[in-house]
Amino acid sequence: MPENLLAIDHGTQSARALVFDPRGKLLAKQRVVIQPYYSTAAGLAEQDPEVFWKAVCEACQGLWAQGVDKASIAAVALTTQRSTLFNLDKNGKPLRPAISWLDARRTEGLKPVGGLWGAAFAIAGASGTVAYLQAEAEANWIQTHQPEVWKETHKYLFLSGFLTHRLVGQYVDSVACQVGYVPFDYKAQAWAKSWDWKWQAVPVEKRLLPDLVPAASTLGQISAEAAAATGIPQGLPLIAAAADKATEVLGAGCIEPHIGCLGYGTTTTINTTHKKYIEVIPLLPPYPAAVPGEYNFEIQVQRGYWMVTWFKNQFALNEQQLASERGVEPEVLFDELVGSVPPGSDGLVLQPYWSPGLKFPGPEARGAIIGFNDRHTRAHLYRAILEGLAYAMREGAERTAKRSGIPVTELRIAGGGSQSTAAMQLTADVFGLPASRPHVYEASGLGAAIDAAVGVGIHADFPTAIREMTSVRDTFEPDAKTHERYDELYYGVYEKMYKRLKPLYENMYKVEKKD
Repeated sequence: MPENLLAIDHGTQSARALVFDPRGKLLAKQRVVIQPYYSTAAGLAEQDPEVFWKAVCEACQGLWAQGVDKASIAAVALTTQRSTLFNLDKNGKPLRPAISWLDARRTEGLKPVGGLWGAAFAIAGASGTVAYLQAEAEANWIQTHQPEVWKETHKYLFLSGFLTHRLVGQYVDSVACQVGYVPFDYKAQAWAKSWDWKWQAVPVEKRLLPDLVPAASTLGQISAEAAAATGIPQGLPLIAAAADKATEVLGAGCIEPHIGCLGYGTTTTINTTHKKYIEVIPLLPPYPAAVPGEYNFEIQVQRGYWMVTWFKNQFALNEQQLASERGVEPEVLFDELVGSVPPGSDGLVLQPYWSPGLKFPGPEARGAIIGFNDRHTRAHLYRAILEGLAYAMREGAERTAKRSGIPVTELRIAGGGSQSTAAMQLTADVFGLPASRPHVYEASGLGAAIDAAVGVGIHADFPTAIREMTSVRDTFEPDAKTHERYDELYYGVYEKMYKRLKPLYENMYKVEKKD
């Protein structure tokens, strides 16, 4: 009987085809790097839709070239980056480039949500938040600036729905992949009711949206066309998984609400999994978890560990040259920078809002670094980046605990930043909690494989699958003295920064809007 699981994980920078066994062991991997996007004007981030599909095909074909036995595969699951959108015509052909989640286009001056909903938002002081959501919605931009494209649109899909259509030939997607500006009811985990305000804010006809199935349910079977292109055996079930952050949480084994899952990737997040719907920040919903009917309470810094790349490009020529001589990645040498600076970076404190937020931080938010003196070096700046991200995640954990009543008592850290021993120890020290790494780096792919394993009955339920397929590689215990130092900076400086700087950010925002 086949019992291995094929997980396709299409992230921002690459597509990966991964084969796991029922114990969660990674048996084979093939990675295909892609250009995340191209830009034809400031703020735009788009990509040819075929780039995504071609990368999936190449990654899968690479597995078979390694000698992976196709007959050993019991099921397939797909996880992808969130909020990258596609317009398809009635023949399933793309009508325009895909709009990446990194895209910053906005549509100002839209008709506000009216009627009883508009009155309710005005009373609640939420009209500005709703207007911001409208301006951010890609569908509103296309309808305003490319009405001919919208008129020809037969389906409006996230990357997960686009790739699912290519794999099974049906317009269907996972409930747990619906993260973005579409009329989705996050509490009910279904398309919004006809009377819901979301249809006013983002006027997408329901016929343009895919059918939805819960995670761990069958989306369809691999089609003959997909089998020819990818080499995946025709007829294998494609099991619904979730968006990549949700599968990362699952693959890290974080299905109990007291375990915080930190995703140290391009976007840095802290997630906890809950059975009850609670908006940690009003009007910002929790996202569907990779476990059906459950929710991930998520706090994010959009350009999180992206800041490591920013630092590398702007300040780390020396490390890049040295890494080239040693035949390693420059990031490997950055731990030496961290170790050369004491905890607290000699008073240098960074607020990592290089991209604005929606409510907290708000759309006016900027990044800030305070406390410079003549002792500070590049190494101080780098350590302050890691500390600032850890402070932001701690603040998110405390907000979540306040709303849910359940404190975070242990951490699991996944994503590229988890490969840094310095970042792991620093995070444990900032939180004052043990921080562990999952046993495999490919946590999001493993989460998709867990959905597949439960979906086809290899494991009876999610607790069993978590027990059988996940474990921790190592754990970093906090140092009490260092944690005390971080507490002083966190409560005495970091927590106060946004409130004190917000008026200045707002003035900058007003000036920029005049340009």
